[in-house]
Amino acid sequence: MSSLAKVLGTDLLGKNGERIPTENLKANSLIGLYFSAHWCPPCRAFTPILITCYNAIKASGKKFEIIFVSSDKDQESFDKYFAKMPWLAVPFVDQRKVEKLCQKYRVSGIPTLVLVDNNGHIVTANGQECILGDQLGNKYPWKEFMF
Repeated sequence: MSSLAKVLGTDLLGKNGERIPTENLKANSLIGLYFSAHWCPPCRAFTPILITCYNAIKASGKKFEIIFVSSDKDQESFDKYFAKMPWLAVPFVDQRKVEKLCQKYRVSGIPTLVLVDNNGHIVTANGQECILGDQLGNKYPWKEFMF
């Protein structure tokens, strides 16, 4: 099992309810862990900006993926919010994994976008700054934010 699978689990939730092997993420330069929830107004304001940036990066052929890590209170809210997102998610039913990810990446509030490498190591905990400062992803992979 790769270190990324140890962090995220062996599979993630795809757009059509299918399970996507975490190993498929290994080809990505960066992976964004998007801690968010439908009930959170700042999250709902940031999500469309993140979607625009994500789509632009993907359209340019660059390797980038985002994983939604939900703080929603029920499956219905998760489903409604996740339906608007073009990326993958930690399944809502896996709340233990959500808690572990929040602890590992020291998430204290939402929205939070943590950018990690393909081994799950933090590149920057300030992923929102990258997106807000470059909404079309022209500077991806945002080397100025790496440390």
